[in-house]
Amino acid sequence: MNGNEKTGSPAAHPVVNHRMRAMLRAVGAGRGRVSCSSEPDLFIDGLSCGDQFAAHALAHQGLVRAARPGRPGELVPAVLTPAGQALVNPDQRSVA
Repeated sequence: MNGNEKTGSPAAHPVVNHRMRAMLRAVGAGRGRVSCSSEPDLFIDGLSCGDQFAAHALAHQGLVRAARPGRPGELVPAVLTPAGQALVNPDQRSVA
């Protein structure tokens, strides 16, 4: 995800399982990095996630993104989007 590609429109109701929620919690805790790619790979605590299908789905559903642009293949910090944050902390209401 280097800022030049589109990850598709986020789903109205993202489909996530327990593993994906754990990945979202790790990213929310600042432990995630993502490769800059149209099919971004997710790394938690410096290790590649074993379920890259789930990692790709999180990015394509608009739940996780790169914190900043990077060169293709570069690892950059991963952050939750507002939709991803809402799944991790459903009781927390955003103030707009």
